[in-house]
Amino acid sequence: MKYSLRLFAVLLILGLISCVENKPSTPSTKLTLQQGTAAANGFSEDRLTKIDQMIEKNIEENKIPGAVAIIVRNSEVIYHRAFGKADVVNDRSFQVDDIFRIASQSKAITSTAAMMLWEEGKFGLDQPISDFIPEFKDPQIFISVNEGDSSFLSKPAEKQITFRHLLTHTSGIGYGVIDNSDYKKIYAKAGVTDLFTTEAITIEESVKKLATLPLHHEPGTAFVYSEGLDVMGYLIEILSGMPFDQFLKERIFDPMGMNDTGFYQPEANYSRLVPVQYKPDGNWIHYPVTFYDPDYPIKGEKMFFSGGAGLSSTTLDYAKFLQMYLNKGEFNGHRFLSPTTIKTIMGLQPAAKWDNSHYGLAFEVLDASGENVGGQGSEGTFTWGGYFNTNYFADPELNIIGIVMKQTQRTGDPVSGDFKRMVFSAVEK
Repeated sequence: MKYSLRLFAVLLILGLISCVENKPSTPSTKLTLQQGTAAANGFSEDRLTKIDQMIEKNIEENKIPGAVAIIVRNSEVIYHRAFGKADVVNDRSFQVDDIFRIASQSKAITSTAAMMLWEEGKFGLDQPISDFIPEFKDPQIFISVNEGDSSFLSKPAEKQITFRHLLTHTSGIGYGVIDNSDYKKIYAKAGVTDLFTTEAITIEESVKKLATLPLHHEPGTAFVYSEGLDVMGYLIEILSGMPFDQFLKERIFDPMGMNDTGFYQPEANYSRLVPVQYKPDGNWIHYPVTFYDPDYPIKGEKMFFSGGAGLSSTTLDYAKFLQMYLNKGEFNGHRFLSPTTIKTIMGLQPAAKWDNSHYGLAFEVLDASGENVGGQGSEGTFTWGGYFNTNYFADPELNIIGIVMKQTQRTGDPVSGDFKRMVFSAVEK
């Protein structure tokens, strides 16, 4: 009798364990960023100090005015440091919570928002965007431009632009002021708003102008960096029935705790926005107003929600976003994407293969040959950067995130590349 009772108890316990093990996983409240130490996460403290020395050397040599860098491993912040001057003119030092214009780092966030709606069945990746924006129904392929009046010749395209084309920069849409001279003229004449503005313009108005202009190539046949993610931002408004900025806030930023990320900053954050700097005569000064006002995040009408370039953020906020991907779609007690969707996002897409990497649906992703080059991370490491000299990478195999942010124009520096290589060189286990 006692033997039977013991056997029953063992079977009952095994059954309960089996039920627990087979229970569908739910978002964990522990999947957030916490403070950690380098040693406990397999990093060499001595080698991390060499990153300090590298950045400080670049400041001393006047290659950069300063920077903020962060390293995360296993969801723990093991390095978060500020260097040099955020504002040389006003002698303000960088702080780790300073706010940066992240420009094209906005693209991955917009792509993520789009894929959240794709998971909900709002659209198909290979569905024509003209189903929702009729102005794109009859795309044209560029032939030539008239130098006299910037009018153009074109021919009908054989294919429609799809959602996949927008996400992978294979739609054929151009990029105006950062495109070639022909497209600069065509986009300027049409009044397309590129990148940023302080004017009273909506993304809908700009996108519908864009729809009337010729494409670089037949949709889906080549990778040409484009304003396709601005178009996607407007599509998100149509598909969700919400203003784009509100969708990002409610569905991504608030649940992730990305409290300092948005298209425009509240007045309380104005002093934390880092000015864009350049050095026309060797001295760092504020970048002037050109085709855009560099103070757009805190000035003007604040109504142009550029999905391709408009957001501002902090190193910590962006690390939270990248950690969600390393967590296979979960963060801060919320599920944003399915692991299967993330696998699709990272996968090789048509017409988007390069020598050592490929472009997925949101990021550049390192291939095995790229890992073998050295200093770029493990196969599957994903990365991109921004117009004002901000860069990031995330390695799913080693569970490492690295971000370094500056705010400079018309100057190059080796800091981002050296930072990535030195982060991986500091890994001991």
